[in-house]
Amino acid sequence: MTATGTSTGTEPLPFPGLREVPGTDTAQTRKDFTSDQEVRWCPGCGDYAVLAAVQGFLPELGLRRENIVFISGIGCSSRFPYYLDTFGMHSIHGRAPAIATGLATSREDLSVWVVTGDGDALSIGGNHLIHALRRNVNMTILLFNNRIYGLTKGQYSPTSEPGKVTKSTPMGSLDNPFNPVSLALGAEATFVARTVDSDRKHLTEVLRAAAAHRGTSLVEIYQNCPIFNDGAFDSVKDNDTRDDAIIPLRHGEPIRFGREGRLGVVRDPATGALRIAEDPADADVLTHDAHAADPSTAFALSRLTDSGVLAHAPVGIFRQVEAATYDDSARDQVHVASQGTGDRREALAGLLSSGDTWTVV
Repeated sequence: MTATGTSTGTEPLPFPGLREVPGTDTAQTRKDFTSDQEVRWCPGCGDYAVLAAVQGFLPELGLRRENIVFISGIGCSSRFPYYLDTFGMHSIHGRAPAIATGLATSREDLSVWVVTGDGDALSIGGNHLIHALRRNVNMTILLFNNRIYGLTKGQYSPTSEPGKVTKSTPMGSLDNPFNPVSLALGAEATFVARTVDSDRKHLTEVLRAAAAHRGTSLVEIYQNCPIFNDGAFDSVKDNDTRDDAIIPLRHGEPIRFGREGRLGVVRDPATGALRIAEDPADADVLTHDAHAADPSTAFALSRLTDSGVLAHAPVGIFRQVEAATYDDSARDQVHVASQGTGDRREALAGLLSSGDTWTVV
Protein backbone atom coordinates (compact mmCIF):
# COMPACT_ATOMS: atom_id res chain seq x y z
CA MET A 1 0.00 0.00 0.00
CA THR A 2 1.09 3.56 -0.60
CA ALA A 3 -0.41 6.76 0.78
CA THR A 4 -0.66 9.94 -1.25
CA GLY A 5 0.10 13.55 -0.56
CA THR A 6 3.11 12.60 1.51
CA SER A 7 6.77 13.51 1.64
CA THR A 8 9.20 11.19 -0.08
CA GLY A 9 11.20 10.95 3.11
CA THR A 10 14.30 12.34 1.44
CA GLU A 11 13.74 15.94 2.52
CA PRO A 12 12.80 17.50 5.89
CA LEU A 13 9.07 17.34 6.49
CA PRO A 14 7.41 20.74 6.19
CA PHE A 15 5.36 21.24 9.33
CA PRO A 16 2.65 23.83 8.74
CA GLY A 17 0.92 22.94 12.00
CA LEU A 18 3.12 25.43 13.85
CA ARG A 19 3.99 29.01 13.00
CA GLU A 20 7.26 29.60 14.83
CA VAL A 21 9.02 26.74 16.55
CA PRO A 22 12.76 26.62 17.17
CA GLY A 23 14.37 23.65 15.49
CA THR A 24 16.86 21.26 16.97
CA ASP A 25 20.58 21.82 16.71
CA THR A 26 21.41 18.20 15.88
CA ALA A 27 19.60 15.47 13.99
CA GLN A 28 17.31 13.43 16.21
CA THR A 29 16.77 9.68 16.18
CA ARG A 30 14.16 7.27 17.41
CA LYS A 31 16.14 6.88 20.64
CA ASP A 32 15.58 10.57 21.46
CA PHE A 33 11.83 9.95 21.53
CA THR A 34 11.94 6.71 23.52
CA SER A 35 11.29 7.06 27.23
CA ASP A 36 12.87 4.99 30.01
CA GLN A 37 9.54 3.37 30.91
CA GLU A 38 9.00 -0.35 30.43
CA VAL A 39 6.50 -0.92 27.62
CA ARG A 40 3.66 -2.97 29.07
CA TRP A 41 1.25 -4.41 26.56
CA CYS A 42 0.30 -8.03 25.98
CA PRO A 43 2.75 -10.01 23.83
CA GLY A 44 1.80 -9.66 20.17
CA CYS A 45 -0.31 -6.53 20.67
CA GLY A 46 -0.49 -4.29 17.60
CA ASP A 47 0.27 -1.28 19.80
CA TYR A 48 3.96 -2.21 19.74
CA ALA A 49 4.10 -1.77 15.97
CA VAL A 50 2.33 1.58 16.09
CA LEU A 51 4.61 2.84 18.88
CA ALA A 52 7.70 1.84 16.91
CA ALA A 53 6.39 3.62 13.82
CA VAL A 54 5.60 6.80 15.76
CA GLN A 55 8.97 6.82 17.55
CA GLY A 56 10.71 6.34 14.22
CA PHE A 57 8.67 9.07 12.53
CA LEU A 58 8.82 11.86 15.13
CA PRO A 59 12.42 12.89 14.34
CA GLU A 60 11.20 13.87 10.85
CA LEU A 61 9.17 16.70 12.33
CA GLY A 62 12.36 18.55 13.21
CA LEU A 63 10.79 19.77 16.46
CA ARG A 64 12.16 19.80 19.95
CA ARG A 65 10.64 17.19 22.21
CA GLU A 66 9.20 19.89 24.46
CA ASN A 67 7.20 21.19 21.49
CA ILE A 68 5.40 17.87 21.02
CA VAL A 69 2.54 16.72 23.27
CA PHE A 70 0.64 13.42 23.29
CA ILE A 71 -2.74 13.39 25.05
CA SER A 72 -4.50 10.09 25.66
CA GLY A 73 -7.75 8.97 27.24
CA ILE A 74 -8.31 5.58 28.88
CA GLY A 75 -7.56 2.20 27.35
CA CYS A 76 -4.65 0.04 26.26
CA SER A 77 -3.57 2.55 23.61
CA SER A 78 -3.69 5.35 26.16
CA ARG A 79 -0.43 4.18 27.74
CA PHE A 80 1.26 5.84 24.77
CA PRO A 81 2.43 9.05 26.51
CA TYR A 82 4.45 7.01 29.03
CA TYR A 83 6.56 5.47 26.29
CA LEU A 84 7.45 8.67 24.41
CA ASP A 85 10.08 11.12 25.64
CA THR A 86 7.88 14.14 24.89
CA PHE A 87 5.39 16.02 26.98
CA GLY A 88 2.17 14.10 27.48
CA MET A 89 -0.91 13.52 29.56
CA HIS A 90 -2.87 10.37 30.35
CA SER A 91 -6.20 12.11 30.71
CA ILE A 92 -9.84 11.21 31.37
CA HIS A 93 -11.95 8.57 29.63
CA GLY A 94 -13.11 9.98 26.28
CA ARG A 95 -12.01 13.55 27.01
CA ALA A 96 -8.63 13.64 25.26
CA PRO A 97 -9.93 15.69 22.26
CA ALA A 98 -11.38 18.31 24.62
CA ILE A 99 -8.13 18.65 26.56
CA ALA A 100 -6.16 18.73 23.31
CA THR A 101 -8.45 21.47 21.96
CA GLY A 102 -7.66 23.71 24.92
CA LEU A 103 -3.96 22.99 24.59
CA ALA A 104 -3.84 23.62 20.84
CA THR A 105 -5.79 26.87 21.22
CA SER A 106 -3.66 28.27 24.02
CA ARG A 107 -0.27 27.07 22.76
CA GLU A 108 0.31 27.48 19.03
CA ASP A 109 3.95 26.48 19.53
CA LEU A 110 2.96 22.85 20.20
CA SER A 111 2.40 19.87 17.93
CA VAL A 112 -0.63 18.25 19.60
CA TRP A 113 -1.43 14.55 19.19
CA VAL A 114 -4.31 12.50 20.58
CA VAL A 115 -4.05 8.73 21.06
CA THR A 116 -7.34 6.95 21.62
CA GLY A 117 -9.17 3.68 21.01
CA ASP A 118 -12.48 2.62 19.54
CA GLY A 119 -14.10 2.42 22.98
CA ASP A 120 -12.53 5.58 24.40
CA ALA A 121 -13.23 7.72 21.31
CA LEU A 122 -16.54 6.38 20.05
CA SER A 123 -18.45 5.53 23.23
CA ILE A 124 -18.00 7.89 26.17
CA GLY A 125 -15.88 10.21 24.03
CA GLY A 126 -18.12 10.34 20.97
CA ASN A 127 -19.28 13.94 21.36
CA HIS A 128 -15.80 15.22 22.13
CA LEU A 129 -14.45 13.53 19.02
CA ILE A 130 -17.04 14.85 16.55
CA HIS A 131 -16.82 18.41 17.87
CA ALA A 132 -13.02 18.43 17.58
CA LEU A 133 -13.42 17.22 14.00
CA ARG A 134 -16.05 19.77 12.99
CA ARG A 135 -14.09 22.61 14.59
CA ASN A 136 -10.96 21.56 12.70
CA VAL A 137 -8.58 22.10 15.60
CA ASN A 138 -4.85 21.70 14.89
CA MET A 139 -4.28 18.18 16.23
CA THR A 140 -3.56 14.70 14.94
CA ILE A 141 -5.84 11.96 16.28
CA LEU A 142 -4.67 8.34 16.16
CA LEU A 143 -7.68 6.07 16.68
CA PHE A 144 -6.59 2.50 17.45
CA ASN A 145 -9.44 0.21 16.39
CA ASN A 146 -9.25 -3.38 17.62
CA ARG A 147 -13.07 -3.80 17.66
CA ILE A 148 -13.07 -4.83 21.34
CA TYR A 149 -12.57 -3.44 24.85
CA GLY A 150 -9.12 -4.76 25.73
CA LEU A 151 -8.21 -3.00 28.98
CA THR A 152 -11.45 -4.09 30.70
CA LYS A 153 -11.01 -7.65 29.44
CA GLY A 154 -13.00 -8.31 26.31
CA GLN A 155 -16.39 -6.63 26.18
CA TYR A 156 -17.84 -5.65 22.80
CA SER A 157 -17.07 -2.11 21.61
CA PRO A 158 -18.78 0.46 19.35
CA THR A 159 -16.93 -1.06 16.35
CA SER A 160 -17.57 -4.74 17.10
CA GLU A 161 -19.35 -6.56 14.30
CA PRO A 162 -23.02 -7.60 14.62
CA GLY A 163 -23.38 -10.93 16.39
CA LYS A 164 -20.05 -10.56 18.20
CA VAL A 165 -19.95 -12.94 21.18
CA THR A 166 -18.11 -11.41 24.14
CA LYS A 167 -18.32 -11.39 27.92
CA SER A 168 -20.91 -8.61 27.75
CA THR A 169 -22.77 -10.06 24.74
CA PRO A 170 -22.89 -13.84 25.38
CA MET A 171 -25.62 -14.29 22.75
CA GLY A 172 -24.07 -11.90 20.24
CA SER A 173 -24.04 -8.13 19.85
CA LEU A 174 -27.25 -6.52 18.62
CA ASP A 175 -25.62 -3.15 17.87
CA ASN A 176 -24.87 -1.75 14.45
CA PRO A 177 -21.18 -0.80 14.67
CA PHE A 178 -19.72 2.62 14.00
CA ASN A 179 -17.52 3.04 10.97
CA PRO A 180 -14.95 5.55 12.34
CA VAL A 181 -14.06 6.87 8.88
CA SER A 182 -17.73 7.41 7.99
CA LEU A 183 -18.27 9.16 11.31
CA ALA A 184 -15.33 11.50 10.74
CA LEU A 185 -16.42 12.31 7.19
CA GLY A 186 -19.95 12.94 8.41
CA ALA A 187 -18.49 15.54 10.78
CA GLU A 188 -16.72 17.02 7.71
CA ALA A 189 -13.23 16.37 9.06
CA THR A 190 -10.60 17.85 6.74
CA PHE A 191 -8.18 14.90 6.91
CA VAL A 192 -9.37 11.32 7.27
CA ALA A 193 -7.30 8.19 6.68
CA ARG A 194 -7.11 4.51 7.52
CA THR A 195 -4.06 2.27 7.83
CA VAL A 196 -3.00 -1.06 9.37
CA ASP A 197 -0.67 -1.63 12.33
CA SER A 198 1.42 -4.29 10.59
CA ASP A 199 2.15 -2.25 7.44
CA ARG A 200 4.99 -0.07 8.72
CA LYS A 201 5.62 1.68 5.40
CA HIS A 202 2.01 2.66 4.79
CA LEU A 203 1.47 3.60 8.44
CA THR A 204 4.47 5.94 8.39
CA GLU A 205 3.38 7.55 5.11
CA VAL A 206 -0.09 8.24 6.50
CA LEU A 207 1.37 9.66 9.73
CA ARG A 208 3.61 11.93 7.68
CA ALA A 209 0.67 13.30 5.70
CA ALA A 210 -1.50 13.65 8.81
CA ALA A 211 1.17 15.61 10.69
CA ALA A 212 1.69 17.95 7.74
CA HIS A 213 -2.02 18.76 7.55
CA ARG A 214 -3.18 22.02 9.13
CA GLY A 215 -6.35 21.22 11.01
CA THR A 216 -7.68 18.04 12.57
CA SER A 217 -6.28 14.82 11.13
CA LEU A 218 -7.97 11.56 12.05
CA VAL A 219 -6.14 8.31 11.33
CA GLU A 220 -7.97 5.06 12.04
CA ILE A 221 -5.46 2.25 12.65
CA TYR A 222 -6.62 -1.35 12.41
CA GLN A 223 -4.86 -2.84 15.43
CA ASN A 224 -4.90 -6.47 16.50
CA CYS A 225 -5.73 -7.53 20.06
CA PRO A 226 -4.21 -11.02 20.35
CA ILE A 227 -5.87 -11.78 23.69
CA PHE A 228 -9.51 -10.76 23.30
CA ASN A 229 -10.04 -10.36 19.55
CA ASP A 230 -7.21 -12.13 17.78
CA GLY A 231 -7.44 -12.32 14.01
CA ALA A 232 -10.04 -9.57 13.62
CA PHE A 233 -8.07 -8.16 10.68
CA ASP A 234 -6.69 -11.35 9.14
CA SER A 235 -8.46 -10.64 5.85
CA VAL A 236 -6.42 -7.45 5.29
CA LYS A 237 -3.17 -8.99 6.55
CA ASP A 238 -3.09 -12.57 5.25
CA ASN A 239 -1.14 -13.04 2.02
CA ASP A 240 -3.93 -15.16 0.54
CA THR A 241 -6.73 -12.64 1.08
CA ARG A 242 -5.34 -9.13 1.44
CA ASP A 243 -5.10 -8.34 -2.27
CA ASP A 244 -8.85 -8.83 -2.65
CA ALA A 245 -9.71 -7.31 0.74
CA ILE A 246 -7.73 -4.07 0.70
CA ILE A 247 -9.05 -1.29 -1.53
CA PRO A 248 -6.03 1.05 -1.82
CA LEU A 249 -6.83 4.75 -2.11
CA ARG A 250 -4.27 6.89 -3.93
CA HIS A 251 -5.18 10.42 -4.91
CA GLY A 252 -5.46 10.85 -8.67
CA GLU A 253 -5.34 7.12 -9.42
CA PRO A 254 -8.07 4.69 -10.52
CA ILE A 255 -9.34 2.56 -7.63
CA ARG A 256 -8.39 -0.91 -8.83
CA PHE A 257 -7.38 -3.79 -6.59
CA GLY A 258 -7.32 -7.55 -6.34
CA ARG A 259 -4.93 -9.92 -8.04
CA GLU A 260 -3.89 -8.46 -11.38
CA GLY A 261 -6.28 -5.56 -10.77
CA ARG A 262 -9.35 -7.62 -11.60
CA LEU A 263 -11.56 -5.66 -9.19
CA GLY A 264 -12.45 -2.00 -9.30
CA VAL A 265 -14.73 0.58 -7.70
CA VAL A 266 -17.37 1.92 -10.09
CA ARG A 267 -20.38 4.19 -9.82
CA ASP A 268 -23.70 2.51 -10.56
CA PRO A 269 -25.29 4.44 -13.45
CA ALA A 270 -28.80 3.75 -12.19
CA THR A 271 -28.44 4.68 -8.51
CA GLY A 272 -25.22 6.73 -8.41
CA ALA A 273 -23.96 4.52 -5.57
CA LEU A 274 -20.45 3.11 -5.49
CA ARG A 275 -19.94 -0.64 -5.82
CA ILE A 276 -17.21 -3.18 -6.45
CA ALA A 277 -17.15 -4.69 -9.92
CA GLU A 278 -15.18 -7.55 -11.46
CA ASP A 279 -13.08 -6.77 -14.54
CA PRO A 280 -14.58 -3.30 -15.07
CA ALA A 281 -13.66 -1.25 -18.12
CA ASP A 282 -10.97 1.34 -17.45
CA ALA A 283 -13.39 4.15 -18.29
CA ASP A 284 -15.82 2.96 -15.59
CA VAL A 285 -13.32 2.76 -12.72
CA LEU A 286 -13.56 5.64 -10.24
CA THR A 287 -10.51 7.88 -9.93
CA HIS A 288 -9.86 8.80 -6.31
CA ASP A 289 -9.99 12.50 -5.46
CA ALA A 290 -8.94 13.03 -1.84
CA HIS A 291 -8.95 16.80 -2.37
CA ALA A 292 -12.60 17.14 -3.40
CA ALA A 293 -14.33 19.85 -1.39
CA ASP A 294 -17.54 17.80 -1.14
CA PRO A 295 -17.01 14.78 1.14
CA SER A 296 -19.87 12.78 -0.41
CA THR A 297 -17.74 10.49 -2.57
CA ALA A 298 -15.21 9.93 0.24
CA PHE A 299 -18.14 8.97 2.48
CA ALA A 300 -19.46 6.57 -0.18
CA LEU A 301 -16.00 4.97 -0.34
CA SER A 302 -16.00 4.52 3.42
CA ARG A 303 -19.30 2.63 3.17
CA LEU A 304 -17.58 -0.07 1.12
CA THR A 305 -16.03 -1.23 4.39
CA ASP A 306 -17.49 -4.60 5.34
CA SER A 307 -18.69 -4.52 8.96
CA GLY A 308 -18.22 -8.26 9.40
CA VAL A 309 -15.12 -10.21 8.41
CA LEU A 310 -13.75 -7.24 6.42
CA ALA A 311 -14.03 -8.88 3.05
CA HIS A 312 -13.37 -5.38 1.71
CA ALA A 313 -11.81 -2.37 3.42
CA PRO A 314 -10.64 0.86 1.73
CA VAL A 315 -7.24 1.88 3.11
CA GLY A 316 -5.41 5.17 2.58
CA ILE A 317 -6.32 8.85 2.67
CA PHE A 318 -10.04 9.37 2.10
CA ARG A 319 -10.10 13.16 2.40
CA GLN A 320 -7.41 15.86 2.59
CA VAL A 321 -8.68 19.43 2.17
CA GLU A 322 -7.80 22.85 3.55
CA ALA A 323 -10.19 24.86 5.73
CA ALA A 324 -10.09 27.47 8.49
CA THR A 325 -9.00 26.06 11.85
CA TYR A 326 -10.67 26.76 15.16
CA ASP A 327 -7.56 27.60 17.16
CA ASP A 328 -6.09 29.90 14.50
CA SER A 329 -9.42 31.73 14.26
CA ALA A 330 -9.70 32.04 18.03
CA ARG A 331 -6.21 33.52 18.29
CA ASP A 332 -6.99 35.93 15.47
CA GLN A 333 -10.10 37.12 17.32
CA VAL A 334 -8.10 37.72 20.49
CA HIS A 335 -5.44 39.59 18.51
CA VAL A 336 -7.99 41.83 16.78
CA ALA A 337 -9.75 42.57 20.06
CA SER A 338 -6.53 43.32 21.93
CA GLN A 339 -5.26 45.60 19.15
CA GLY A 340 -8.54 47.47 18.82
CA THR A 341 -9.26 50.98 19.97
CA GLY A 342 -12.04 52.67 21.86
CA ASP A 343 -15.12 50.63 22.62
CA ARG A 344 -13.66 47.28 21.48
CA ARG A 345 -10.60 47.49 23.73
CA GLU A 346 -12.64 48.75 26.66
CA ALA A 347 -15.12 45.93 26.18
CA LEU A 348 -12.32 43.34 26.27
CA ALA A 349 -10.80 44.92 29.38
CA GLY A 350 -14.20 44.95 31.04
CA LEU A 351 -14.76 41.30 30.21
CA LEU A 352 -11.40 40.26 31.62
CA SER A 353 -11.93 42.16 34.87
CA SER A 354 -15.62 41.38 35.40
CA GLY A 355 -16.94 39.22 38.21
CA ASP A 356 -14.67 37.74 40.86
CA THR A 357 -10.99 38.23 40.11
CA TRP A 358 -7.82 37.20 41.91
CA THR A 359 -4.30 38.54 41.85
CA VAL A 360 -1.68 35.81 42.07
CA VAL A 361 1.69 36.91 43.48
